[in-house]
Formats: sequence, C-alpha cells, structure tokens
Amino acid sequence: MVDLDAAGGAAAGGLLAGAIERPTGQAGDAHGICTDCGQPVEGKFCSNCGQPTHVHRSLLHLGEEILHGVLHFDARIWRTLPLLAFNPGRLTREWVQGRRTRYVSPLAMFLFTVFLMFFVFSFSGGLEAGVQSPPGRSEQAALARQLEEARADLAAARAEGDAISASVYEALTVTLERQLGDQSPADAGDSDGVPASKWQGSQVRDALASGELKINTGWKSFDKVLTKKLMNPELALYKIQQTAYKFSFLLIPISIPFVALLFLWRGGFTLYDHGVFVLYSLTAMSILMMLVSILGPLWSGFAVAGGLLITFGVPAHMFAQLKGAYGLSWFSAAWRTVLLLFFASVALMLFIMAIVALGLTG
Repeated sequence: MVDLDAAGGAAAGGLLAGAIERPTGQAGDAHGICTDCGQPVEGKFCSNCGQPTHVHRSLLHLGEEILHGVLHFDARIWRTLPLLAFNPGRLTREWVQGRRTRYVSPLAMFLFTVFLMFFVFSFSGGLEAGVQSPPGRSEQAALARQLEEARADLAAARAEGDAISASVYEALTVTLERQLGDQSPADAGDSDGVPASKWQGSQVRDALASGELKINTGWKSFDKVLTKKLMNPELALYKIQQTAYKFSFLLIPISIPFVALLFLWRGGFTLYDHGVFVLYSLTAMSILMMLVSILGPLWSGFAVAGGLLITFGVPAHMFAQLKGAYGLSWFSAAWRTVLLLFFASVALMLFIMAIVALGLTG
C-alpha cells in the first residue's frame, strides 16, 4: 500500500529542491527594464538581481513550474546523473571549484532523492522487509476455524476425562489464540489512524508478561515509554519510518566530521568541500537502494545482482569519488576508502540510534 505521507514528502522534497535552484535556460524575451529592481537589462536575466526579465503570468506556466519543481527534470539532470554514477569525483570537484550552472546542486539532489527513496520504499514495502506481517484475512479465517475445532475437541476430551488429549488441545488453543491475536474493537487503532498490530503486539505482551523480554536501559522513564511502544510494534515501526525520512538531513552533519578526519593533516580542503562530497555520495547511495528495491521484485535474479552491486559497487564508488574529488593517488584513495566504509557504518549506526530514539519518544 502506498504511504500517502511518503508521497507527500516526495512532492515536498521536489518542490523544496526546485526552490533552492537558481533559474537557468530560456527565460523569454527581454522587457528592457527589470520588473523587480528596475535596472535596465539587455539579456534574458537581470545583471543586478538575477531575475528573468520575462515574467510569465499564464496558468499553463504555473503548472509547468509545479511539475518542474516536483520532478526537477531539466537539461542539468542529464549532465549530473551520468557523472554521479560513473565519475563522481569529477562532479564533486567541479562543483567545489565553481563550475555549477551545468549541474544540479548537491543539496537539491539529496533532498529530492531521499524523499523519493522513502516514497519508493513505502510503495514496494522495502522498509518492512524485516518485519513479520500479521495474518491476512484468509489466514485469520482459517486460524479461527482451527481454534473453534480445537476448543470443541478440548471440551470433548475434558468431558471424557482424557487428561493427555486435554493438555494437547489446550496447548493448541493457546498457540492458535496467539497467532490469531486479540480482535477486540478497543485495540483497532490509535490517534494516528494507524491500525494496531494485534498479532505482533500479543507476542510482545506475552514475552513481557513471562519475563522473556525485559526492558532495562538504566533510565526508568525511557524504559516505560519503550515498553509502551513495544506493545504495538507496527505503530512503533511506522513512526520510526516517518521520523527517518523527516530527519534524513541529520546524515549530513553526522557524516561531515568523519570525512574531515580523513584529511585532518592535509590542508586545502574546507568543511564545505566535505559537505559537497557527503551530499553527492549519499545521493548516489540512495539511488542505488531505490534501484535494488524496484528491480528486486521484478526479477528474482536481481536479488543476487543487487547484493553484489551493493557489496562491490559502494566501495568502488567511494574510491572513485575520493580519488577524483581530492586528487589522491591510488594508494591514498584506497586506504581512505577502507576507513570511509568504517566511518559510514558508524555514522549510519548513530543515525539509526537517533531516529529510533526520536521515533519512540516522539
């Protein structure tokens, strides 16, 4: 099922990405005087404030701007994507050195790609791959029939005084009840409009009641909140997913210091340079994850190909970007790639911890 929040987030991300981009391309015929600052102009853009000299006022152009803002497709995207995929070092270096009008900005690409990635994941179920789904309606009906038959057999065994059969049927009814879950209307949902995960919640409640699952982080108030959230794991996962794409920008400040550590003793680079590197790298990884998520269900063989692509493609992309962006030798780029892979794992772990904490306590 498509997540409408994720779809709205993808559209908002595209509009936001388009809003921070400067206008390029054809702007129409010049009017001679800038309608914004009033300065005389000769070309299609004002040399004083940068505004296009032709002011569109048609409904058709408004629709074109909305479509462009959401999809963000223009000539620059077709120059940016090939370099991002096959020559990320050159793309990063040229943007840092100021050759920017021909490419989509790293921040705009990151914003739109991340929001689009979560939209694709919500459509394909990529974020729910590791979650065990509750029984469907047909399975619930079958379990209900089995439960009724087991209860009838249990009543018959007890009436006949068969202790062995009674214990067997009683164990079966307990198992079936756990699988079927509590179907009471009181637990049908919550204030967020998300259906309660009765089946998974019953498993967690049983584990908490039996002592098999204990929450003890050393912080009693947090333990209480976490225990409450675990009573409805599907809702907790939904909130974590929403928090992940809303706070995906946290990956940027988390990652920049780690990249800076790789060049701590080497001058000539600023945190801005590392930020551009991080933004383009995260965009490339997001696009890769989207491709794997989309093509995996379409072709079973791509599950293996996608795994190989992630295993070997990610280090190769990092190596190429490091070597080209910072002008490194093969050896310098190689050992920095190894460290960068480790740093990326640490940064991802910190991001996940932050998202889980925000999602469960929010």
